[in-house]
Amino acid sequence: MKKLPLVLKSSIPIALASFIFTALPTGAQAAIAGAEHVVIVGCDGMSPNGVVMAKTPVMHQLMKDGAYTLHARGVMPTSSSPNWASMIMGAGPEQHGVTSNDWQTNKFDISPTAIGSGGIFPTIFGVLREQRPKSVIACFHDWNDYGRLFERKAADFIEDSDGPTNAARHAIAYIREKKPTFTFIHLDHVDHAGHETGHGTPEYYASVEVADNLIGEVIQGLRDAGIWKKTILLVTADHGGVKKGHGGATMAEIEIPWIMAGPGVAAGREIKKPVNTYDTALTVAHIFGLQPPDCWIGKPVTEAFQKSR
Repeated sequence: MKKLPLVLKSSIPIALASFIFTALPTGAQAAIAGAEHVVIVGCDGMSPNGVVMAKTPVMHQLMKDGAYTLHARGVMPTSSSPNWASMIMGAGPEQHGVTSNDWQTNKFDISPTAIGSGGIFPTIFGVLREQRPKSVIACFHDWNDYGRLFERKAADFIEDSDGPTNAARHAIAYIREKKPTFTFIHLDHVDHAGHETGHGTPEYYASVEVADNLIGEVIQGLRDAGIWKKTILLVTADHGGVKKGHGGATMAEIEIPWIMAGPGVAAGREIKKPVNTYDTALTVAHIFGLQPPDCWIGKPVTEAFQKSR
């Protein structure tokens, strides 16, 4: 696991986001009853087409048991870093400044509109740590560069895993032992298949099926840990792709799956309202009853929950 510096240019006049918060709409401040844990499985490069066309019984069961949309959207550009950042930062590149995969905490073209406790634009990792300091937070990421996108001191455990199987299974072992409050699992192999053989190829669909199997293992791990019925699981992605690439302005690249199941989540509900990837951080904040930073622009996906339309 590589420790990456969290240094921003000191000359940039930026408000400290950790001290600036805005209230959620009335009724959204309370935590979702029965939800004590959140697990996000992020599958790099997994398009809605992949979920539909591959054999994905686990994800389809989650769709039956929970709420979902196969028309959620990422941000522009449709590359990995801007979209993973937006997912956990509750805002887009215009706010957080992660505009390409070349971004580093001390190397960027657009300065963030605010910085949090970790010296970067605040993420759900840091907000959870600040407002619920006793939380157990873990991240297992298959892509090394994911580790620079959040406040590393906010997490109790971080692993730069070697391959998707290790990311999932090491996360499962940690879940069984620690029963973390929030766990992020990043799988990178679907994106590799898209780049190597092309999106929509048999090899690409096979990689999605591997992801589906690993998600199934995560669910079993949550059952074994005795916390499945207290956990909200979200499966999503950063972007899709066209042929052997992504980064452009097409629906195939910008649309992503967003599938959530667990206590308080409406069963079998297809979400009709627009969902953007930066709504994910707000949704996690909503589940835990956290107050989001004022610099976040997303909204909680309240339609996903029971008694909400």
